[in-house]
Amino acid sequence: MDENRFTGAARETVGRAQEAVGAFTNNRDTQARGQVNQIQGQAENFMGQLCDNVREQPMTSLAIAAGIGYILGRLRIL
Repeated sequence: MDENRFTGAARETVGRAQEAVGAFTNNRDTQARGQVNQIQGQAENFMGQLCDNVREQPMTSLAIAAGIGYILGRLRIL
């Protein structure tokens, strides 16, 4: 497992707690910081999952990247 998945999950949990504290104390700034931390945690967790998938299936990942690159290249030409 990638370390991004662990830190992402931790950041997301901290964000949920921050948002709950902000809602309980009626502090919108704390709520907003909690939501931002949750989003950052989800993004970091997604990056960790992506890295894990690339390590487990490198040829499939390479084929997908090549296909996407080809499609984007063709869209640029048109």
